[in-house]
Amino acid sequence: MPKPEQPTTPDVEITASAKAGELRFHAPPQVSVHATAEPAGECAWGSDRTNLPDQVEPHVTYRDIRIDFRVAAELTDPADAVEEPPAP
Repeated sequence: MPKPEQPTTPDVEITASAKAGELRFHAPPQVSVHATAEPAGECAWGSDRTNLPDQVEPHVTYRDIRIDFRVAAELTDPADAVEEPPAP
């Protein structure tokens, strides 16, 4: 998954990069990301990988890897948010 192009003018942006000469997994990793922009903002995340597939295989050595990760959010003013009607 490539790093997100959107939002183009984020209010909050976090990026990280990691490099390794060799990387080997003994079991498939369990990875999850949860990001939101409340109450009605736009949020996206993704990564660019070099020499590392999206689905890694156990007991395979990957060499000269790099991962670039980005999460970005465009926030809204809570005063501009549309309020949900109360539940019945």
